[in-house]
Amino acid sequence: MPSPSVLGMTQSAHAYAYLRPSAVLDGVDGRRLDLATSGGATPLGAAANPRFFAGFLADPAPAAAALLAVADVAAARYYQPQLRASLDPVVTANGDRLRFESFSGCCGVYARLDVLQAGLDGDDIGHGTTNVDVNNPLREALTRIGPADPLHLAVGPDALEVTTFDGPLVEKKVPLPERWVRGFAETQVTAAGFDLRAELPAAEAVRFLRSLPRGGRSSVGWVVPAGRTLRPTTRPVPGAVCLPGPERLVALQRVLRHALALRVYGPVSQGGPPASAWEVVLPGMRLTLTLSPDASRGFSGEGGVLGALATGTAEQDAELVAVLLAWESRIDIADLAEQSGLTPERVRAALTRLGTAGQIGYDTAEAAYFHRQLPYDAGRAEAANPRLRAARALAAAGAVRLEEGGATAVVTVDDHVQRVRTDEAGRVSCTCLWWAKYRGGRGPCKHALAVGIVRETATGAGA
Repeated sequence: MPSPSVLGMTQSAHAYAYLRPSAVLDGVDGRRLDLATSGGATPLGAAANPRFFAGFLADPAPAAAALLAVADVAAARYYQPQLRASLDPVVTANGDRLRFESFSGCCGVYARLDVLQAGLDGDDIGHGTTNVDVNNPLREALTRIGPADPLHLAVGPDALEVTTFDGPLVEKKVPLPERWVRGFAETQVTAAGFDLRAELPAAEAVRFLRSLPRGGRSSVGWVVPAGRTLRPTTRPVPGAVCLPGPERLVALQRVLRHALALRVYGPVSQGGPPASAWEVVLPGMRLTLTLSPDASRGFSGEGGVLGALATGTAEQDAELVAVLLAWESRIDIADLAEQSGLTPERVRAALTRLGTAGQIGYDTAEAAYFHRQLPYDAGRAEAANPRLRAARALAAAGAVRLEEGGATAVVTVDDHVQRVRTDEAGRVSCTCLWWAKYRGGRGPCKHALAVGIVRETATGAGA
């Protein structure tokens, strides 16, 4: 994955180096989908062009359509669509599945295709993370894949091919916004709070998705389960799921004729227009689109990771937990707690921090975290966050005063005084304008973060 080289820049150019372009090739045994990889991480360390899988796709047509859907999201901007994005999807091999992930250029839509073991027929699936090249000729070839076409999938360079320095090399330079990096962190925090809210059978799923608008910008809406389908509603009634910008689900149109079901995920509490996840079940695969709370809001600004980043223990805990991860497709919190000697709460905070380095994702279908490895570090994400920098500055300047009992704190900023309160359930509120506007919907304000830092320091000193 690319990474910005200078802090504070909104984007930088990064070169993806591929030995050759990805392509669909004709062979004596049928067609072969050859996905070229760029530099990535493996259990043996960094690799220039890692190889993760070679074998047949059990259901070629839906797999080809789903790959195109992930590429559609990577090339789209749903907010300010006149600016085109072009980012190569990330692929992670978890030993029992392949995951293809992408963000839209506006960072408001996160797409993930999970090709499960039932969808693959070939040699062992490797472990590691890299980027795959999805070019225009490949996209055109994938659209021509039919249900009767045997399709061989190779992720990585062909083991039988010898490539020298004089061999073909495809290099693409693409701009990567810093917010795209933060999007990986925020989506795993957001999705971890989701529950399954509705499941539609194939016919109802197709009918509902085809009824959604495809163009323009729609206001934030809601749908509520009604029997075997979903009914639109204008307000968040009990059981309703937010559908912010339904036109952003257009990428799912590619797979409708192969859909087995539609699952909808969202948070139980509706504190405001929340995010939601829309999963189409395919033969041996799952395609999921996660939508930010509004088309104009990218996941990068949601602030869900700030609480974990502000704690001093999470940094040390994350270093310990990172050593225990090995590209698991399902991370067992209890098992990690036993191995590390940490409490489950500290393990979750450590995973959140690792998520800021792109190392952790969350699978809503299995309600479990999974491991990927990207060349980011949590320190850069922390340094790039203005709210966290401001909170640390307030704590260092002595602007926070804890009142007797500890439930209330006073934060003095210039000539303004803000009061931060914590109720018996641990919910935090503040008297500042940020809190009045978002009510915690975009993470804690700088005053609440500063109070948390001071409280942790005081607790550590007392211990």
